[in-house]
Amino acid sequence: MPTLTYETRRGELLAYFDRTAARAWERLTSDAPVSGIRATVRAGRDAMRGTLLSWLPADMTGLRLLDAGCGTGALAIEAARRGADVLAVDISPTLIGLAHDRAAGLELRGRVDFQVGDMLDHGFGGFDHVVAMDSLIHYQPEDVAGALAGLAARTLRSIAFTFPPRTPLLAAMHGVGRFFPRGDRAPAIVPVGEGKLRRLLAAEPGLRDWRPGHDRRVSRGFYTSHALELRRP
Repeated sequence: MPTLTYETRRGELLAYFDRTAARAWERLTSDAPVSGIRATVRAGRDAMRGTLLSWLPADMTGLRLLDAGCGTGALAIEAARRGADVLAVDISPTLIGLAHDRAAGLELRGRVDFQVGDMLDHGFGGFDHVVAMDSLIHYQPEDVAGALAGLAARTLRSIAFTFPPRTPLLAAMHGVGRFFPRGDRAPAIVPVGEGKLRRLLAAEPGLRDWRPGHDRRVSRGFYTSHALELRRP
C-alpha cells in the first residue's frame, strides 16, 4: 500500500512533469538540439534505456511488460517492437499524450497501451517483466522497497529499476540546486547507498523469493543512475 510520503511526492511529480517541465521534457526526449548539460542527460538516459532493454528477452512475443513511469514511451515502443504486450503507465497526461503521438503510425510486432495512472495500481493486473527507469528516484528508499514488493506480487520473471547512487558528485549537484528559485526546481531525487538499498530489499517480506540479477551504473556528465535487476529463482 502506498505510504503518505509516496503519495505526497507523487503529487509533486505530477505537478512538475505535467506542467512545469512538460515542454522541456518533450524536447529532451526528442532529437532536437539541446544544451550541453541536457545533452549529457539525454546521452545518459539513452545508455540506461539500452541497458535495461538488454536485460529483457530479444523476442518478447507473448510476454506482458509494465513500463512503470514510461514518460514519452521510448522503452515501451522498443519492447513492443520485440513483440511484447506493453502496458505503459505514467502519472502525467501530457507525457502520455506525447507517447501516443510518437507511437502513432509505427509498425510494431506487439502492442502498447499507454495509460495515465499510478504505476503501483493493482488494477493493471499481472506481468512477466517490469521496468521502472528513473521513476522511483524521487522516493524515499523505504518507499522504493515497498513499491518493488507490491510490483513483485504481480510479476512472474523480472523487475529492473534504477536508483540515484549516493556519490560526492550528486551531493554537490544537489547543493547547487538549492540556489535555484523554488519554482524552477525539479522535485529532488533521493540518493541512496547501494549497500543500504540492497539491505532494505533483502529485508522486505514481499521480495523474499526474489534474487539480485544484473546491475550497472551509468554516468554521463550530469546524469548518474544505477540499475538493478531482481529475478525469481
